[in-house]
Amino acid sequence: QVQLVESGGGLVQAGGSLRLSCAASGVIFSINAMGWYRQAPGKQRELVATINSGGRTNYADSVKGRFTISRDNAKNTVYLQMNSLKPEDTAVYYCNADQVVSRFGRSDYWGQGTQVTVSS
Repeated sequence: QVQLVESGGGLVQAGGSLRLSCAASGVIFSINAMGWYRQAPGKQRELVATINSGGRTNYADSVKGRFTISRDNAKNTVYLQMNSLKPEDTAVYYCNADQVVSRFGRSDYWGQGTQVTVSS
């Protein structure tokens, strides 16, 4: 089975930084895009940033200039460097791997989520 394991969440003051990591484990042949989504209490899950296998990135307007997504294809790992954090960034952050080709076929996977809390 393919699993996504996230780490790096926590509590930080406004203006601070955090770095999230997400590693995909299992017998994986390829992954199309990897990304981060977030869900705040009472709100729908929203896209934060994605990166495809070629390194092309896409960001939500609310995080442009503050967050940076990167990826290590050899390790099937995606990172999210979050700087200048704001209280409105508080949410559960979920890792996503799109079009994962493994010995089980082709599918999308989600991590279990990691809490990010930004205090004012």
